[in-house]
Amino acid sequence: MKRYFFLAALLLISACSFAQPKEIKTVAILGDSYSTFDGYIPEGNACWYFTTPQGENDVVSVEQTWWYKFCEEGGYELLMNESYSGSTICNTGYDGADYSLRSFGYRMNLLVSGDEIADLILVFGGTNDSWADVPIGELKYEDWDPKDMYSCLPACCFMLDHLTTRAPESEIVFIINSELKDEITDGIIEACAHYGVHSLLLKDIEKKWGHPSIKGMAQINEQLSAFVAGLK
Repeated sequence: MKRYFFLAALLLISACSFAQPKEIKTVAILGDSYSTFDGYIPEGNACWYFTTPQGENDVVSVEQTWWYKFCEEGGYELLMNESYSGSTICNTGYDGADYSLRSFGYRMNLLVSGDEIADLILVFGGTNDSWADVPIGELKYEDWDPKDMYSCLPACCFMLDHLTTRAPESEIVFIINSELKDEITDGIIEACAHYGVHSLLLKDIEKKWGHPSIKGMAQINEQLSAFVAGLK
């Protein structure tokens, strides 16, 4: 019971505006398979969603994805969808593989290195860190060393520190999948609260083959849209 009160308090803190938000016109995404669709992510990035169904999953059109719905219905311009199927926040991947060239910590630079930085940055990760049983580590807010990047929580802190430093005028929302390891969910929420990043913990998302279905995509969009509306 104490854990749920603590979790609710951190969500409340991270949902509060730390400054008067500006009007949101542009969006950028840093994600994993849940945010991919063939032809809509950078060339070379692994994809999960295609126009042919993956197993029992029924998503076969980009218009069915959560992010397309969110931008279309909200009238936002999508500047970048830097999503990579199977990617982890940290540099450790499945079976202990080195994911240092696909991790969130590596790809985050692409969102904040151009001439135009999005008004709203959506980070949707942590799922593969949980599924791949990567080292979780501890929250660490300074003095990172290379080995820290191979554990989920210190790598998450490094990423949030970098994004908030490089994009101080942007609203940043960390979307957290349901059914992740408690240590990862709680750690991400606490890190977001520390950095003044908004965190959205998804609830009751329908999934097929471990990935959002058409219904699940709509549910993500609904929860995200309502959350972002509260930031304005």
